[in-house]
Amino acid sequence: MNFLVLLAIVLLIIAGHQLLRVIELSRGLKKTKEWKVTETDNDMMGKAMFAFMIVFFAFFFWQVNRWMDRSLPPAASEHGEKIDALWDANIYLITFVFIVTNFFLFWFAYKYRGTDKTKASYITHNNKLEMAWTVIPAVALAFIVIFGLKYWNEIMSVADKPDRVVVELYAKQFDWSARYPGKDGKLGETDYRQIDGGNAMGMDTSDAAGYDDLANIKNEIHLPVGREIELLMRSRDVIHSAFLPHFRAQMNCVPGMITTFKFVATKTSAQMKKDPYVVKMMAGINAQRAKFGKEPVEFDYLLLCNKICGASHYNMQMNVIVDTEADYQAWLAKQKVFKTAVAAK
Repeated sequence: MNFLVLLAIVLLIIAGHQLLRVIELSRGLKKTKEWKVTETDNDMMGKAMFAFMIVFFAFFFWQVNRWMDRSLPPAASEHGEKIDALWDANIYLITFVFIVTNFFLFWFAYKYRGTDKTKASYITHNNKLEMAWTVIPAVALAFIVIFGLKYWNEIMSVADKPDRVVVELYAKQFDWSARYPGKDGKLGETDYRQIDGGNAMGMDTSDAAGYDDLANIKNEIHLPVGREIELLMRSRDVIHSAFLPHFRAQMNCVPGMITTFKFVATKTSAQMKKDPYVVKMMAGINAQRAKFGKEPVEFDYLLLCNKICGASHYNMQMNVIVDTEADYQAWLAKQKVFKTAVAAK
C-alpha cells in the first residue's frame, strides 16, 4: 500500500511537470512571452478574486454560527455584564472593520483589474485620506480605552460593603484550599513556618482570632448570591492564577503577598443550570462524552488556575457553588472551625 501511494505521488509530479511543459510550448506557438500577463489573465484573476470574496465571507459567517455555542454562558456577576458589554462592542467594531476592509480589498481587485485600455495612476500623498485613517481609528480606540478604564476602576475598587463575604483562596501545587472567617468576622494571621499536615494553610496557632476560622476547605466553596464577595489570595510556591470564568474574574496568586478581587454573583448555581444556553451547551458536551462511553456531567461554576504552574496544572480546579442566603448559612454551619480541626489531628 505504501509503495502504491508513493508511486501515485511520483506519477502526479511527473504529470504536473508535463502539463507545465505543454503550457510553455503553447505560449511559444502563440509567439508570446511566458511571463507576459494578458488581458484575459487579468480578467480571469479579477473574477476569481470576486468569487473568492463571496466564499470567504460565507465561510466566516458559517464559522461564527457553527462555534457560537462553544463560548462561555452569560456572565453571572454584576461587573461581568459590563465586561461582556465591552467585549461585544469590541467584537462588533472589529467585525465591521474586517468586513469593510476585506470587501474593498477584493472588490478593488475585481473592479480595477488590468486591461489594455487602462493605465494605473500613482498618488504620492492625499491629506484627506491621511486624516481619515488617522482620526477614525483614534476615535474608536479612545472609546474603547475610556470605557475600559472606567470599568477597570469600578471593578478594582476596594471592597467596602458591610455585609460582604470574605474568602481566602490558598493556592499550591496542585490544588486549592479555602478559608472563611468565623463568628468574629476576622481571619487569623498566617505563618508559613507552621505549615504541616494538620495546618496546610499555615495558620498562626498563637492567634486567637483564627481559632474560629473555617479553614482548609477542599473540593468546593460556597458563596451567597447577591452579596459582595471579597477574595483574598495567597500562594505557597509559584505564581498561580485564580480564574473564575463564569464570573469574569481573575487575579494572580503571588508567593509572599496577598492579592484581592471582589464581585457580586447574580445567579445561583441552580438558576444557571436552567439557563437555556447552559442547557444546550451541556447537552452538546454530554453528547460528546457519550461517544467515548463517559458518564454525563452537570454544569458547575469553576475555580481554575490560569497559569501553567507545573506538570499537574490541569488538576487545579475547584467547584464553586452559589447558594441562596439560607442554603449558604446552612452550609457554613456544617463546617468545622480551625481549633477543633487541629485538636482532632
